[in-house]
Amino acid sequence: MAEEEGPTIELRQRKKPKSSENKESAKEEKINNTAIPERVPKHILFQRFAKIFIGCLAAVTSGMMYALYLSAYHERKFWFSNRQELEREITFQGDSAIYYSYYKDMLKAPSFERGVYELTHNNKTVSLKTINAVQQMSLYPELIASVLYQATGSNEIIEPVYFYIGIVFGLQGIYVTALFVTSWLMSGTWLAGMLTVAWFIINRVDTTRIEYSIPLRENWALPYFACQVAALTGYLKSNLNSYGELKNINEDIKSDYKGQQWFCYLLMSASTYTFMMMWEYSHYLLFLQAISLFLLDSFSLEQSDKVHEVYKIYIFSLFLGYLLQFENSALLVSPLLSFVIALMLAKCLQLNVKKGTFVAKIMKVINFYLVCTLTVTLNIVMKMFVPHKENGHMLKFLEVKFGLNMTKNFTMNWLLCQESLQAPSQEFFLRLTQSSLLPFYILVLITCFFSVIQVIFRRINLKYLWTPYVCMLAAFGVCSPELWMTLFKWLRLRTVHPVLLALILSMAVPTIIGLSLWKEFFPRLMTELMELQEFYDPDTVELMTWIKRQAPVAAVFAGSPQLMGVIKLCTGWMVTSLPLYNDDDLLKRNENIYQIYSKRPAEDIYKILTSYKANYLIVEDAICNEVGTMRGCRVKDLLDIANGHAVCEEGDKITYSKHGRFCREVKINYSPYVNYFTRVYWNRSYFVYKINTVISFQS
Repeated sequence: MAEEEGPTIELRQRKKPKSSENKESAKEEKINNTAIPERVPKHILFQRFAKIFIGCLAAVTSGMMYALYLSAYHERKFWFSNRQELEREITFQGDSAIYYSYYKDMLKAPSFERGVYELTHNNKTVSLKTINAVQQMSLYPELIASVLYQATGSNEIIEPVYFYIGIVFGLQGIYVTALFVTSWLMSGTWLAGMLTVAWFIINRVDTTRIEYSIPLRENWALPYFACQVAALTGYLKSNLNSYGELKNINEDIKSDYKGQQWFCYLLMSASTYTFMMMWEYSHYLLFLQAISLFLLDSFSLEQSDKVHEVYKIYIFSLFLGYLLQFENSALLVSPLLSFVIALMLAKCLQLNVKKGTFVAKIMKVINFYLVCTLTVTLNIVMKMFVPHKENGHMLKFLEVKFGLNMTKNFTMNWLLCQESLQAPSQEFFLRLTQSSLLPFYILVLITCFFSVIQVIFRRINLKYLWTPYVCMLAAFGVCSPELWMTLFKWLRLRTVHPVLLALILSMAVPTIIGLSLWKEFFPRLMTELMELQEFYDPDTVELMTWIKRQAPVAAVFAGSPQLMGVIKLCTGWMVTSLPLYNDDDLLKRNENIYQIYSKRPAEDIYKILTSYKANYLIVEDAICNEVGTMRGCRVKDLLDIANGHAVCEEGDKITYSKHGRFCREVKINYSPYVNYFTRVYWNRSYFVYKINTVISFQS
């Protein structure tokens, strides 16, 4: 037995070194078989550099040309350089006049600190009211513009008004450039960016209000939002993990992609915060963006880690904005903060669930209910413990806008009648169709929609597609070979190779569209620049001149909010109301002052005006005798409905009122109107009345 065991043991001992040799040889073989990353050929690097250089040059050039076009068009429309300062300021209407007036105040202040203090403790604009104008009106653009104007020494080179509108036009150029880059990122070709810019400029009547109201908050904020969308697109589209998993990829390429991702992340952080500072309603738009990201994450259409990094940017921007916006409680009770916190809490509950299992699928379904419930609960709790001004008028407006409620309230109906809040008209769709934008947008939208549905059911990856802009999405779809391939797969095209046909169409179709747009719309744009228009408003100029020469410095003027904004800008006199719609008290003031165009007695109007310490009343003939606007949307019609002097239903049956319309009756100069009001100035458009000091009221 011992002899038999000897060889056996010897045999086993011989196997061990053999096993060790096999492992070493296997390692050597594995190392030998591993491909060494090769450097990218120089001609490929040159092609890549040339493509990026040409695309960037085209993007920057498009933005600069658009900014120059806006400047030239503005000059032709208003003859701005040939106007006096007062006539230039009159071109700023409504709330635009208010914003620019504070820019002027900052330039007149002895120091920046003093100017900011006067704006944050402003008691020279609205009678009987001290407001923090910086917080309430989001005047950060005006603060920045005033600092830049004085710090750069521009006061020795250019007039303040040109510097101000130049910044806004420059931002619009950045807006167009960001749209260009986003289309480029999504489609992979800068040809899509060119088509986006062309469609945007051609349809600018429906895409921007820059031509009519330059200082609007949206004109300052939306360029930053476009930059945020471009950065977000680049951040979500670059998939660094997949590149890291490929063993043959060059380290230089991986380093470039990581650098691009960090750049996109930093740009997204900065633009998100800036956008939130520039516009008081920005967090509502970001809330919709967060919902879109949540849906993509829920259906595994994007990397969850990247999406949650974007959520962190939201939280950081909200809290930083809260601190720097004078502890703006509206940001703490915003739905965006509650929604993002709910998403973070829901993610913590899903960390221990293994992906791909049945439990994980159940958690996906529960996740929707959990996030919605937590969002509503957190928002209610935040509103209970955080002191804030409830935007009740905004909630009521949304209820009426979506048909959930009806109201006779003047303010709500007046807001609903504004052109920017009207449903798209037939002319709107006709304009988009004539420029070929609408047909391609519908085609791309349908293709993207069914592609996403297909991906959701098949549970596979797909590129992230998100943009609120029709021009950008349509241009992306037309220039994207991937989207053409998707369409051909649905059509089961087999006569021609789908890949080759997709590449050809992705270049031929946008080229044909571009040439047709050039032929049809370029002459129109040139005609607009060559055509001399004239802004002629002598009545308003005469009114402002009379106020500056004849009215006491301490006088308080009452009238329509739009006119009060112009008076504040052109004269600096105090007014009773402003064309702002984010404050309940100002909205109530506007409604009360508008009663001068209602069928109410002189005594009621007098009591209203004196309650705001008004000294002068201005009646506008254009409002009193308004005939041109949509039926039911005239100011006097809305007042009659709110006061019970007219009924909306049953054929607009008019109810009885023993008093005539005040704005007409006061012009006749008979009792009791002459006891309360004395006409001191008038022209074709305006009638100015001094409010008398009356001891007792007559019946």
